[in-house]
Amino acid sequence: MPLLMTHLLNPTTLMIPVLLAVAFLTLLERKLLGYAQHRKGPNIVGPYGIIQPVADGLKLFTKEPLRPTLSSPLLFILTPTLALLLALLMWAPMTMPKPLLDINLTLLLILALSSLMVYSILWSGWASNSKYALMGALRAIAQTISYEVTLGIILLSTIMLSGGFTMQTLLTTQEPAWLLTCTWPLTMMWYISTIAETNRAPFDLTEGESELVSGFNVEYAAGPFALFFLAEYANILMMNTLSCILFMSPNPLQTPNLFTLNIMLKTTLLTLGFLWARASYPRFRYDQLMHLLWKTFLPLTLAMCLLYISTPISLAGLPPMN
Repeated sequence: MPLLMTHLLNPTTLMIPVLLAVAFLTLLERKLLGYAQHRKGPNIVGPYGIIQPVADGLKLFTKEPLRPTLSSPLLFILTPTLALLLALLMWAPMTMPKPLLDINLTLLLILALSSLMVYSILWSGWASNSKYALMGALRAIAQTISYEVTLGIILLSTIMLSGGFTMQTLLTTQEPAWLLTCTWPLTMMWYISTIAETNRAPFDLTEGESELVSGFNVEYAAGPFALFFLAEYANILMMNTLSCILFMSPNPLQTPNLFTLNIMLKTTLLTLGFLWARASYPRFRYDQLMHLLWKTFLPLTLAMCLLYISTPISLAGLPPMN
């Protein structure tokens, strides 16, 4: 019985902080957007609007859920659940400071789970049986699959430099200096690609209100929409945490509390960059989005990957992986 309780408590202690961080990230975003636009953000519910995320959650989960008459009932309900499940599963191999799931191919698992998010978007657009939802899903799939190419090549380059697929290898090989110092072009392209991968402004083409009326989730409301919302923001935090471990890793010899605080601060700074980009830049056109990847990022990442493959020694002091 104690062993069973441990197996149940470990995922719970991982999920609850992530969901709480997502809730208050929405408050931070609304506050920052308010100040960027010279207006006040949420400031009514609780002192300085601090209880606004709780009120939003209660409102969304107590509203009457809507379901289009011609929709596919099973997929229409399952896809938001799948999106949130995958978003939370991606946190399992993260070093915070101890991973919940410790395997040898951690980076490949994260990339595979991120790729599976495409299915939740596709099924939600198809199951809604709406042309706007379907067009939004197709645009989201094209965008997500395209930018995963760049993310995969950059991950391959970091694996070549560090000499392993595990988070622990990335941590130990960055003890003398961050990987950012010698791969800053890759880091910049990785950061921009994560913005596009999580469908954030200025790459939020899946939610083009002017032409797609909110995209693939246009038919969702109340609880199912809240699940999509939570999944999107959990992915933002996960991608920024992964960026910290890949390129700005803290010292693994630090105490667990200091290690976690280090990662939290860096993740917060990178997330503020996401919010700053939303407040500052207009939405790209779809052809500009694809041109940026296929004509700019892909040739550069391939060239740098070939350069790192040809280097005689990796950062770990081992021969490069063939």
